[in-house]
Amino acid sequence: MRPHSHEAADRVDTAMETSREGMRTLWISLVVLGLTTVVQGVIVAWSGSVALLGDTIHNAADALTAVPLGIAFLLGRRAANTRYTYGYGRAEDLAGVVIVVTIAASAALAAYAAVDRLIHPRDVTHLWAVSGAALVGFLGNEWVARYRIRTGRRIGSAALVADGLHARTDGFTSLAVLLSAGGAALGWRAADPVVGLLITLAILAVLKDAAREVYRRLMDSVDPGLVAAARTALRSVDGVRATGQVRMRWIGHALRAEAEIVVDPHLTVVQAHRIAVAAEHALIHAVPRLTAATVHTDHTPVGADPHAALAHHTV
Repeated sequence: MRPHSHEAADRVDTAMETSREGMRTLWISLVVLGLTTVVQGVIVAWSGSVALLGDTIHNAADALTAVPLGIAFLLGRRAANTRYTYGYGRAEDLAGVVIVVTIAASAALAAYAAVDRLIHPRDVTHLWAVSGAALVGFLGNEWVARYRIRTGRRIGSAALVADGLHARTDGFTSLAVLLSAGGAALGWRAADPVVGLLITLAILAVLKDAAREVYRRLMDSVDPGLVAAARTALRSVDGVRATGQVRMRWIGHALRAEAEIVVDPHLTVVQAHRIAVAAEHALIHAVPRLTAATVHTDHTPVGADPHAALAHHTV
């Protein structure tokens, strides 16, 4: 039941990217969520339920946030050029900022509606329709969950399976609207705005995690475990005597790395290059989503420090 991620690396993996069926599943499920949101929106206008409004906003935000991510994903496929030498993968980071702003706006709108209803109480009408809309939200999310999980397991996409599990969690959020309808039916007028505030808290929890992930991505943060795995892989390569700095950064939903290795000083250029290629190969196999690495070969000390000419450039 924990809040789910809107990070590009978590929503797209190699299996999904290379599978037409995976991408089709993602977009079809988003259309279903969009239709679910439309149905709920009609009932919100009819009944005036702010709890249902909060759930509708939640589903709408979840569907709409895939739009900038999808655009960024397509843009990221463009080839690198002399101006954008690393390609256009960073567009996904900009999409992350748009997603955070969208979630924040949806949380603010849901909170305003719930607080306003607490201050100015009003009976919720057509409770049967509100209950039906809650079930529509649950069934829509559950259908999407089953579809994504089934396809994800068939094509081997962990990201698509995870997105399916997240949709299942959102379905239970929709069921919470039934509590507001039940409370209103029993005469508790505050039930609707109280449930609306609870749904707002769920949206805020998603916002907190999304904002943290986007901040870390903009600051080139990576999981320290990936760096440790990279160092272990480098040390396992025949001919590598030690490792120096290892750096990684996300470019879109793929990783790139820079690594320093120490080799025998008496190797030929060809031999040292062969070890560097083997080191890059080991990194690609050891680090998930790593697409390329630049490996710098150094050697054990022999005579004067070969890096002395660079010393005055070091901060």
